[in-house]
Amino acid sequence: MNLARALGSVGGLTLASRVLALVRDTLAARYVGAGFASDAFNGVAFRLPNMFRALFAEGAFSAAFIPMFNRKAAGPGGLDEGYAFAERALAVLLPVLIVFTAVLLVAAWPITYLLSGGFARQHPSPAQFAYAVELSRITLPYLALISLASLLGGILNSLNRFWVNAAAPILLNIAMIIGLWFFHGPDVYQTARVQAMAVTAGGVLQLGWLVWACRRAGVQVWLRLPRIDAEVRELFRLIVPAAAGAGAQQINLLISTSLAGSLLASGSITYIYYADRLNQLPLGLIGIGLGTILLPTISRLLSTGQDAAAMETQNRGIELALFLTLPATVAFIVVAEPIVRGLFAYGHFSLEDARRCGWALSAFSTGLPSYVLVKVLTPGYYARGDTRTPVRFAMISIVVNIVGNLVLIPLIGHVGPPLATALASTINVAMLYYTLGRRGHFVADAQLARRLPRLAVAAVAMGAALYAGEGLLNPYLRGGIAGRYLALVVLVGAGMAIYGLACFATGAYRLHDIRALMRRRGAKTLEQDQ
Repeated sequence: MNLARALGSVGGLTLASRVLALVRDTLAARYVGAGFASDAFNGVAFRLPNMFRALFAEGAFSAAFIPMFNRKAAGPGGLDEGYAFAERALAVLLPVLIVFTAVLLVAAWPITYLLSGGFARQHPSPAQFAYAVELSRITLPYLALISLASLLGGILNSLNRFWVNAAAPILLNIAMIIGLWFFHGPDVYQTARVQAMAVTAGGVLQLGWLVWACRRAGVQVWLRLPRIDAEVRELFRLIVPAAAGAGAQQINLLISTSLAGSLLASGSITYIYYADRLNQLPLGLIGIGLGTILLPTISRLLSTGQDAAAMETQNRGIELALFLTLPATVAFIVVAEPIVRGLFAYGHFSLEDARRCGWALSAFSTGLPSYVLVKVLTPGYYARGDTRTPVRFAMISIVVNIVGNLVLIPLIGHVGPPLATALASTINVAMLYYTLGRRGHFVADAQLARRLPRLAVAAVAMGAALYAGEGLLNPYLRGGIAGRYLALVVLVGAGMAIYGLACFATGAYRLHDIRALMRRRGAKTLEQDQ
């Protein structure tokens, strides 16, 4: 498989989704601002669905289901045997999700309290807290919808139809944009309620899209009476540790949000949320896209005894991840505030809000390479059926995050939770990398060792150029919406161009690398034409 080509397909659709998410967040900042209503939605009502999307659609369920499905499909029964396994999993998953969602709806009050820390520093009235609970109840059905969608998406990923699953989040963002654009009003509380309704509506659209796509692909999965056999028990046994392992960052964010709600003033949760959304842009394009591709690819290679090819694939995955992530990291550190100002500083979201959000973004971005590398390294464990080792490391990182929050929040306020999350993720990825190497499951090859330091130098050179040129664009980033977006396009475009030139100047990439890539593409096209 051409890893760059597959990532381009997934990444292009993920880019469309993330751009729409930025539009959604820009509208939310304008119409809801940074206050209790936005904290209630971003910190609680939308945080829990986002966590389940990351855990199931991008993490735990896929990590457990895809290798098992691939092993079944590679057996003597072929795809029919794989589909039969998927049916048995669905038959058990559906009633579990129904009961789980019902329990969460009943327990919405304590869940809201735990996720928000009771909004202790904001001193909410009983009516305000009841409003936050109401928003949580509106969005909770999304958890079941996205979990069912993740099963269907896992099947399609195993069939190399990566683009279908990657396109599904676009529907959620479209639903939320429609809600904010057409149904916003002067009351920020009512507008946030519309946001919550749009989340569940988007979940219905995502599930419907994947059901339709599976039927179009000839996937034969039907509802049947639940029966827990040995394979289904194995699947669910693997899901629990995989959820903690794959979702360490999400769990850390939940802890950070809860501590922020308890210890920080109004608006802090919203600053952290928007900073995280921007930080998630490269993570979604690169880390999640690569993780989606690498898990079925590596598991398929290992199931056919191609261990060397699996290690080569993971080397190229790390190389590609850092090639794309390092410039985003440096840019978010150097020009975080202008980026936030250009995107969000409208209406109810002030310039001071943008400045504070920019600080949080710079802190988050220090961990961006590690966030992405977790997605690249964990398939090396999951493809071998090991979901327990990543969870042990995730638990350690969660402890580091809690301690970091408690130490940093009194010192640097709302910048503390993002910085603690970045530190925890860095420790997590260091343990994942070291253990893979110690087991002989990963060795950095000569190409990776040669390119990485050169890529780092190229990213720093790009950052220096952006820092020097920031003042030229600042007046445009304070003007009208057209001028702001044009200035952001120029800023991003200039950064990409400088980084590309610096990659050639440092020798990270050479002209013959581009020629070799073009030859491979040409050969692939000729093969397809024949």
